[in-house]
Amino acid sequence: MLTGKNIAFVGAVLSGVAVLVGAFGAHALKDTITPDRMATYQTAVTYMMWHSFATILAGVGYHFKGERRYRLAGLGFLIGIVLFCGSLFTLVLTNVTAFGAIAPIGGTCFAAAWILLAVAFRDTLNPSA
Repeated sequence: MLTGKNIAFVGAVLSGVAVLVGAFGAHALKDTITPDRMATYQTAVTYMMWHSFATILAGVGYHFKGERRYRLAGLGFLIGIVLFCGSLFTLVLTNVTAFGAIAPIGGTCFAAAWILLAVAFRDTLNPSA
């Protein structure tokens, strides 16, 4: 079951994973990939961290408010992390540029999730609503 607690938990775990893959890139990859590929890797790490945190927010919102849009936002962030960050990590590690074509789909998931989260905040955190 995809509860608010589970969404927040997965977001927290992914935040830890982002730290680990960031450290891996900084130490193990720095001398093995081009600066251009390192920049791509850093982008994936940064987006993974920000959107993992956003996933936590969505999960907490869903847990306390029960608003479906929090759940959908959390799912959007999770799918975005897999598609956007996953495709960039795979591109960097395999040098198969076709994986870069998947990133915009993940980016679209991120954008939709942010909009859902904003609307959920507006509708559930507004004392006059």
